[in-house]
Amino acid sequence: MKNFDDYGLKLCRYQGELFSLSKEKVECSSPIFLRRFMFSDVAQRMDGEGFLFETTGQIDVINEIDAQFGKSDYGKVKYDKEELYWMGYLYRYWSYTREVSSKKLYKMIKPGELKKLYYPYHSLDPAKAIERIMEANQLREEDYTQRGVEILRELIKREKMNEK
Repeated sequence: MKNFDDYGLKLCRYQGELFSLSKEKVECSSPIFLRRFMFSDVAQRMDGEGFLFETTGQIDVINEIDAQFGKSDYGKVKYDKEELYWMGYLYRYWSYTREVSSKKLYKMIKPGELKKLYYPYHSLDPAKAIERIMEANQLREEDYTQRGVEILRELIKREKMNEK
């Protein structure tokens, strides 16, 4: 797990502001925008290092997402700005500290599910909110190194059995 530092805080605030701004600046529904964002090239760059050094404004990001996926006015559901900010902040905090890609995180917990948790969890520390969400949804962090070792051992074992 990665420590939450000043860079992470700035990323979380940036994404929170972007999600909040989407209510006014995007024609499609909030769920559609959030899905597009989480699968976008922008989110992928945010998952890595150095995104904040691009000095890209939120409007530019919205335009980039529209360019990548095409403009859309599909859907009418718009989430509240406060909910959107919290969701953006929490998604990025989760991605940053747990080193989970935005795509994978979206698959783990959809925006509609996260929106329902705004009122009970928005006043919690993000780390505590994530722990509760993971526990409630029976999500667990995989130790990818350990899992990789197990797979490698199994492959070696099969290979030895095939040699006999």
